[in-house]
Amino acid sequence: MHVLIILGIVVLLVVLFYKSTNQYVQPAGAPAPAPAQAMGGNAPPVQLGWVSNGKLFVQGGYGAVQEISSPYAQQAMDRAERSREKNAWKKDTAFGVAAQGNYRDFDHHTDPFLISSALFTGDGKLLYFQADHGMGGLFSYDTASGQEERLLHRQQLQLDDLCLSPSGETIVCTLRARGGVSHIATMRSNGDGLRELTGGDTIDSAPTPVPGDETKVIYQSAAIGRDQHGGWAATGHVTLQELNTATGRITSVLEDPRYDFLSPRVAPDGALFFIRRPYEPPQYNAGNVVLDTLFFPFRLLRAVFHYLNFFSLMYSRKPLTGASGMPMQADMKDIVLQGKRIDAERALRQEASIGGIPSLVPSSWQLVRRTRSGGEAVVANNVSSFDMTPGGTIVYSNGRGLFVLDAQGRSALVAQGDLVGAVLVHDKMPA
Repeated sequence: MHVLIILGIVVLLVVLFYKSTNQYVQPAGAPAPAPAQAMGGNAPPVQLGWVSNGKLFVQGGYGAVQEISSPYAQQAMDRAERSREKNAWKKDTAFGVAAQGNYRDFDHHTDPFLISSALFTGDGKLLYFQADHGMGGLFSYDTASGQEERLLHRQQLQLDDLCLSPSGETIVCTLRARGGVSHIATMRSNGDGLRELTGGDTIDSAPTPVPGDETKVIYQSAAIGRDQHGGWAATGHVTLQELNTATGRITSVLEDPRYDFLSPRVAPDGALFFIRRPYEPPQYNAGNVVLDTLFFPFRLLRAVFHYLNFFSLMYSRKPLTGASGMPMQADMKDIVLQGKRIDAERALRQEASIGGIPSLVPSSWQLVRRTRSGGEAVVANNVSSFDMTPGGTIVYSNGRGLFVLDAQGRSALVAQGDLVGAVLVHDKMPA
């Protein structure tokens, strides 16, 4: 009897928790509130976009938001749906049994295509990388006509952090591999000549060319610590490095064991912009042991629930809860931004808002400007990602809103999204 009462209380707490966290999540691409004109004046003459939950959105100044739908992805999903309908009658019959004795999976081609990175080319086009469970491709999209061109398409290809050189002839990017490692790569703007530039047991990412010298690329890098069995033990603090693509020489730009330095961008005047956040080394002490002991029953019950939910989906095609309700967009306890797991529920309760938009990241995530002489100044707080136009205009995000910085360092709200990841911005073409 006591066990049933405890289980009932736990279920009630879980339901209340999900309802309380779901109020913070809005559907991707939902209409944004009126821009906060008082925060910084007129709309900036820029092309603006962002990636959210694997989807790409663009907006011109304070204009309407448009989700970019890939024709290739839509055609692939249509083919998968026709195949699923064609073979639907085979499910749960002898015709659906494979030679090994297990049931055939007729839905394995229905995985969504997720966009990881995008950029504006400056000629009215977008470049973006998207991938499903097995294939990845680089695509060019004309925003005026809606025409899409496939530039690069390979099996198990994973690209991220696309960045165009000042000349527009070269793309530098992150090439992700198995085991969690990633390296810096380059290719021509038409997708040809993909070449890996760095190596080693590291996480190299977020490359950016240096204006005035396209042989130099600044990127962030973190070493991977492994245990005696070769397993992943920890990740070191993130540093900034400079790579000379002509000679292969790597020079340290910024390194401090107290901080992570992320997403570098070089302004036209040579100033270096980056996100600085405290480095948090992995720790496991007596306090962790106590917390793990206290939360063990709840974690065990949650694991049992998901285990039973899996069987419910397998045999009845319905989940144990929320079968007819609106699906949650994200678990607010399980959000990853810039490679770090974020307790977004706590951040939304405790962190300061910017222009009325709650921040998903703490104020210790700072956008910093570093001059050539080494002087540093904090430009903005609660910054999860940002981008800079060739003309020097900066747009940043706190995870929920996008803000442009004016010449006086004031922030003006230009758009609002749901779990904003990468930001892309470019100087708007004259009419």
